[in-house]
Amino acid sequence: MKEYYVYILTNHSNSSLYIGVTNNLARRVYEHKNNFVDSFTNKYKIHKLVYFEQYQDVTLAIQREKQLKGWTRNKKDELINKSNPRWDDLYEIIL
Repeated sequence: MKEYYVYILTNHSNSSLYIGVTNNLARRVYEHKNNFVDSFTNKYKIHKLVYFEQYQDVTLAIQREKQLKGWTRNKKDELINKSNPRWDDLYEIIL
């Protein structure tokens, strides 16, 4: 069965957020951390995984990604704070 993930990354000071969707969370975060793509995350050093959700339906994952992108920063912060109040890097737990 396929798995899809909606995830949120931030930088070391937690001042910038990036929301994405992928079918391989460990690989995708690794790519962000190692600057494989010249992108927003590379430019602003957004390499810390602070939140993710798992889905089995890609359509639902994409809908959720779009929903989160439409939220205010405060609402996104509240979502992260509920499951990861210290904003720890969750990369190690997904390996």
